[in-house]
Amino acid sequence: MSGKDDKVKGAANKAAGKVKEAAGKVTGSEKTEAKGKMQQAKGEAQKGKGEVKESLKKK
Repeated sequence: MSGKDDKVKGAANKAAGKVKEAAGKVTGSEKTEAKGKMQQAKGEAQKGKGEVKESLKKK
Protein backbone atom coordinates (compact mmCIF):
# COMPACT_ATOMS: atom_id res chain seq x y z
CA MET A 1 0.00 0.00 0.00
CA SER A 2 1.38 3.42 -0.88
CA GLY A 3 1.76 6.33 1.47
CA LYS A 4 -1.14 8.15 -0.17
CA ASP A 5 -3.39 5.12 0.26
CA ASP A 6 -2.52 4.91 3.95
CA LYS A 7 -3.19 8.62 4.41
CA VAL A 8 -6.59 8.39 2.70
CA LYS A 9 -7.64 5.28 4.61
CA GLY A 10 -6.42 6.86 7.83
CA ALA A 11 -8.51 9.96 7.23
CA ALA A 12 -11.54 7.81 6.44
CA ASN A 13 -11.07 5.78 9.63
CA LYS A 14 -10.72 8.96 11.65
CA ALA A 15 -13.91 10.42 10.17
CA ALA A 16 -15.86 7.20 10.70
CA GLY A 17 -14.60 7.07 14.26
CA LYS A 18 -15.84 10.59 14.94
CA VAL A 19 -19.29 9.66 13.66
CA LYS A 20 -19.31 6.49 15.75
CA GLU A 21 -18.20 8.40 18.85
CA ALA A 22 -20.93 11.02 18.35
CA ALA A 23 -23.54 8.30 17.86
CA GLY A 24 -22.41 6.69 21.10
CA LYS A 25 -22.74 9.98 22.96
CA VAL A 26 -26.21 10.62 21.56
CA THR A 27 -27.48 7.13 22.34
CA GLY A 28 -25.69 6.91 25.66
CA SER A 29 -23.69 3.88 24.53
CA GLU A 30 -20.28 4.02 26.15
CA LYS A 31 -19.23 0.96 24.15
CA THR A 32 -19.97 2.65 20.80
CA GLU A 33 -18.32 5.85 21.97
CA ALA A 34 -15.18 3.90 22.95
CA LYS A 35 -15.14 2.07 19.61
CA GLY A 36 -15.30 5.44 17.86
CA LYS A 37 -12.34 6.74 19.84
CA MET A 38 -10.38 3.58 19.03
CA GLN A 39 -11.17 3.92 15.33
CA GLN A 40 -9.99 7.53 15.40
CA ALA A 41 -6.72 6.46 16.98
CA LYS A 42 -6.33 3.77 14.31
CA GLY A 43 -6.92 6.41 11.64
CA GLU A 44 -4.32 8.72 13.14
CA ALA A 45 -1.76 5.90 13.22
CA GLN A 46 -2.53 4.87 9.66
CA LYS A 47 -2.29 8.46 8.46
CA GLY A 48 1.07 8.83 10.23
CA LYS A 49 2.30 5.64 8.61
CA GLY A 50 1.40 7.07 5.21
CA GLU A 51 3.24 10.30 5.94
CA VAL A 52 6.36 8.37 6.95
CA LYS A 53 6.20 6.27 3.80
CA GLU A 54 5.90 9.39 1.65
CA SER A 55 8.78 11.15 3.39
CA LEU A 56 11.03 8.10 2.96
CA LYS A 57 10.05 7.83 -0.68
CA LYS A 58 11.13 11.43 -1.32
CA LYS A 59 14.67 10.86 0.00
